[in-house]
Amino acid sequence: MGYRDVYEGWQADPEGFWMSAAEAIDWDTAPSKALDDTRAPLYEWFADARVNTCWNAVDRHVEAGRGDRVAIIYDSPITGAKRNISYGELRDNVARLAGALAARGVTKGDRVIIYMPMVPEALEAMLACARIGAIHSVVFGGFAANELAVRIDDCAPKCIIAGSCGIEPGRVVEYKPLLDGAIEMASSKPEFCVILQREEAQADLVEGRDHEWHAFQDGVAPVDCVPVEGNHPAYILYTSGTTGQPKGVVRPTAGHLVALHWTMKNIYNVDPGEVFWAASDVGWVVGHSYICYAPLIAGNTTVVFEGKPIGTPDAGTFWRVIEEHDVKALFTAPTAFRAIKRADPGGDLIKDYDLTGLRTLFLAGERADPDTIEWAQSKLGVPVIDHWWQTETGFAIASNPMGIEALPVKIGSPSVAMPGYDVQILGDDGHPIPAGELGAIAVKLPLPPGTLPTLWNAEERFVSSYLTTFPGYYETGDAGMIDEDGYLYIMARTDDVINVAGHRLSTGAMEEVLASHPDVAECAVIGATDALKGQLPVGFLCTNAGTSKPDGDIVAECVSLVREKIGPVAAFKHAVVVDRLPKTRSGKILRATMVKIADSDSYKMPATIDDPVILDEIKEALQTIGYAN
Repeated sequence: MGYRDVYEGWQADPEGFWMSAAEAIDWDTAPSKALDDTRAPLYEWFADARVNTCWNAVDRHVEAGRGDRVAIIYDSPITGAKRNISYGELRDNVARLAGALAARGVTKGDRVIIYMPMVPEALEAMLACARIGAIHSVVFGGFAANELAVRIDDCAPKCIIAGSCGIEPGRVVEYKPLLDGAIEMASSKPEFCVILQREEAQADLVEGRDHEWHAFQDGVAPVDCVPVEGNHPAYILYTSGTTGQPKGVVRPTAGHLVALHWTMKNIYNVDPGEVFWAASDVGWVVGHSYICYAPLIAGNTTVVFEGKPIGTPDAGTFWRVIEEHDVKALFTAPTAFRAIKRADPGGDLIKDYDLTGLRTLFLAGERADPDTIEWAQSKLGVPVIDHWWQTETGFAIASNPMGIEALPVKIGSPSVAMPGYDVQILGDDGHPIPAGELGAIAVKLPLPPGTLPTLWNAEERFVSSYLTTFPGYYETGDAGMIDEDGYLYIMARTDDVINVAGHRLSTGAMEEVLASHPDVAECAVIGATDALKGQLPVGFLCTNAGTSKPDGDIVAECVSLVREKIGPVAAFKHAVVVDRLPKTRSGKILRATMVKIADSDSYKMPATIDDPVILDEIKEALQTIGYAN
């Protein structure tokens, strides 16, 4: 069956579709039905089932005689460490850690915060929680103490599992002082902490509260998996809230298992035993879904990579990992490829490696500009698939389903809606608008299995944040359009659609034009306040390594390009060349903060910013063109 047959099959019988997908999961008690709509618009999937995530991700593969298969490849170019962990070893490690947690009183429903770097033990901690029905909340390692404290107070963990440090190129980030500071600030106090000591920075332990990772598990009996209800929260993952208070996205156990298993073959087209690499971090949703859970549930080998796309040691590190570990599909953010392209525009380092095993590159996390996609396609010679999803959804809303049918790629589009998602473009009045017109992207309820059913301890906020603007729909917060072939285009966050003299314009469309300039490696466009026109676009340009053309010439050519491609209506007159763009650690450009700087408004330092110094550089650049005064 092709994509259209599968999608229409889901539309005709949504419950039948997901009940069929559920057959791939090992249930303790199979669900009697798929959807529970008794509290609509608050929906639940497979609520009356009983199941365990850890069993499905680890134990069942061992029980089926595949215990020798590699589950996790750990590759750390920063430390030089490499090791493989089999499914059998992973089960033993996880069962022992789960036993130690249980022996200290952690039980089903208790929360456990995990604050760790990119090491296999982070996955073991997540799976150990799942094994005993504890609800984990992974906080990106190195998050500021006050941000960690907010999350401690919101989920009230019984235990915190942390690494002593994270390791970045050229520096060691000590986690323990941040953890101690967060616990001191928080009103809610964990009963105990477990600390993984790393050679690069040994942490001081608080007597009676802190336990060293190995000593904590010494002499403790391993435990079996605890079945939980289908609607039991598997984890809480915090995402930024507009109020500054983070939102705790809840992931339900059964729907999570069913949806993620379905995606590994149907979207990513990888088979059990093959190597899948999501070059992300466990602190983000991609790390939850596609470093930890989905590959293991499907019996794949997953790569835990502690490094960067450049600088560890060079822009060829991704190609080394792909060759060395025979990676079949790579999933990363466009920003990683822009960094590689900027450092090695000709792709010369690719020639040093045999990449014939790589079948597909998947991009997500931000808009994939056509220039980056075209560069990757030409250099790698494999399909480059942009796909779109959110922390809230846990898996792709729109993609090119490579395991069902490789659809024609339309550069600039994440392709088509996946089964489970009825994606529509709505006008301000909440009614669908014609193909080709820019509007708010919304998904008709109910959302599919695995997506958020609510926010942690904040049901009213869930409804007001996602379900109120367009009754009967989930509001994605993104703006875009659907073409006559059903292909979706994500043009900007709704906040990034700017109004220039009454014309609604997409900053994303302008960024596409700027990125097409041969000297531009990366760019961003914001809407700055203008007394006459309401808003005016301002461009930020990062140039390729080795570019000799003067900055002023590049700016002038970019202004002309936008005028040519979008028209005078864009009123694009101002751009500056900068060394780098302010980003979160996951690679998202901090456009909203840049707007506040341009408008001389006060702003809160984003907790997820990669390097705060960049904001000063942005302010100085804006001042050269009359902003940020």
